[in-house]
Amino acid sequence: MSRKRLDKDDLSLWKKVTERTEKLDVDKLFRADSDGTSPIHGPTPTPPQIRKRSSVVMGKPDPKPRRNTHDLMPSLPDQLRQAPVQMDSKAFGKLKRGKMRPEGRIDLHGMTLDRAHPALTKFILGSHAKGRRLVLVITGKGKMRDEGGPIPVRHGVLRHQVPQWLSMPPLSSAVLQVSQAHISHGGGGAYYVYLRRHR
Repeated sequence: MSRKRLDKDDLSLWKKVTERTEKLDVDKLFRADSDGTSPIHGPTPTPPQIRKRSSVVMGKPDPKPRRNTHDLMPSLPDQLRQAPVQMDSKAFGKLKRGKMRPEGRIDLHGMTLDRAHPALTKFILGSHAKGRRLVLVITGKGKMRDEGGPIPVRHGVLRHQVPQWLSMPPLSSAVLQVSQAHISHGGGGAYYVYLRRHR
């Protein structure tokens, strides 16, 4: 493909263009002047404020560990604390202080969900039929395990599942109040289940 040579008119036009242009200083083009303006874009935008963090040395953990933000649900103890009190307030106060003695208990710790659900159902409905008012359900706190998957997994599956089972039929008809047990009865690994009066 041959190059086309410029004729006189083209050369004249090009000469006029070059007379009106100035050579660009590339260094100056990409460097803000001392007054904070850029030769092309005007005032240089102020960068957004970045929260200051202490420097991190390679191999050493951040002195302020970040909170886990992927779990939007309130923690289980918070959910139980925020639940309205259905039982007598004085009795509930004694219950929270561990001053009431459970009339029966079941230990689900170590069971699979498939085994635990029918065992819990039988125990709660049987206790209600016997006229018991306060029973203890032991779930265990669960082990912290990182499965390595992209979705965070709650530890203590039974500990989270039991309150849901207690709030659904058929158990909800027998259950009046669910509360985390006092430390003397298992603390975060157990629940007080206050049953309705048997008719």
